[in-house]
Amino acid sequence: MTTQCDCICDIVRSTSYPSAMRRIDLIEPFRVMQLLERARQLEAQGRHIVHMEIGEPDFPTPAPVVEAARQRLDTGRNFYTPSTGAPELQRALSDWYARTQGLDIDPDRIVITPGTSGAFSLIYAVLLEAGESVLLSDPGYPCQRNFIRLAGGEPLNIPVGPDTRYHLSADLLAANWRQDTRAAVVINPSNPTGTLIDPEELALIGRACAEMDGYLISDEIYHGLTYGVNPPCALQCSDAAHTIVVNGFSKRWAMTGWRVGWVVLPEQLLDAARRVMQNIFIAAPTLSQYAAVAALEADGQVEVMRQAYDERRRYLLEALPGLGFDIVVEPQGAFYIYADVSRLTGDSRSFCWDLLEHAGVAITPGEDFGAYRSAQHVRFSYATSLSELREGISRIGLALAARRH
Repeated sequence: MTTQCDCICDIVRSTSYPSAMRRIDLIEPFRVMQLLERARQLEAQGRHIVHMEIGEPDFPTPAPVVEAARQRLDTGRNFYTPSTGAPELQRALSDWYARTQGLDIDPDRIVITPGTSGAFSLIYAVLLEAGESVLLSDPGYPCQRNFIRLAGGEPLNIPVGPDTRYHLSADLLAANWRQDTRAAVVINPSNPTGTLIDPEELALIGRACAEMDGYLISDEIYHGLTYGVNPPCALQCSDAAHTIVVNGFSKRWAMTGWRVGWVVLPEQLLDAARRVMQNIFIAAPTLSQYAAVAALEADGQVEVMRQAYDERRRYLLEALPGLGFDIVVEPQGAFYIYADVSRLTGDSRSFCWDLLEHAGVAITPGEDFGAYRSAQHVRFSYATSLSELREGISRIGLALAARRH
């Protein structure tokens, strides 16, 4: 008798790659960037493209952050900081965790990185030996697979669906954890689904990782951009010795180009992390680190952005089902909606490219986020103005009507 776990394990095994392949050959393209590049080409030809594909805030960086950078630039003191970060920013983040979440985190455990991409590159360099594995959700953030491969590890993509709100669960960890598994990653809120993991389930996942002598890696880059609920930091409900938290300034504070993130590490990983930072990154950008101190005090402006995102979210949740896009689980965070397009097409890749070329609307096909039911899904980003979203919905409606006739 074939069980659900048997099916899941078969899918996981089917995503493995021949050992003879070179590591770089396993690195997949970031397909949403390919869509964006084509959209820019069309714009250069004079067309107006509605961007609902890219996950980049459309708001300016808060003014206090820009002013802090300007003042720091005027001092001329923008040389290297310590490899693990400017002490002022480490202390400010420790204070921020205490103020907002009641956590007492030693500033020395907070390593400042060149964005969260730098944080994950650091983590996997520290954790993984060749061939060791990390559990990921499928669908999930596509670059995670490639961070792991570049470190010589193996991503184990676990199919998830509406029953777990598109997140890993403790049961899925138990069914798929291998002897060589070092960690499991949760993205909370999720990219691409915008869904939140249940806090009780997060605690169970943390406990399962600790019991298997592995690590829970919690990607919390969209914390602060949630609607009607405030998810806990993983450190509030799991063992600090087995929990790694990643966050950054790109999304919540609209600082994508500043390239500054952070990782909260267990004590036993700090020495290795310091050595990797010294050799690979030297340090995160100095100017950005001192600007980030000001960002932590700019939560009032963050709230204005959050409310605007929520208005856009509610608009799309109402508009998309009427066009044939099924939203099985309502997103409560980030600025994404993951929609089932089975009523419209069996090939979301062609569907998305056709919309871009013929309707001038850019959305992302599900294949960017994994293999599980990817051809039946697309991701909408609402990191663009409400007027642009209305225009995009109008164009999609016209394009779908034309297809029916």
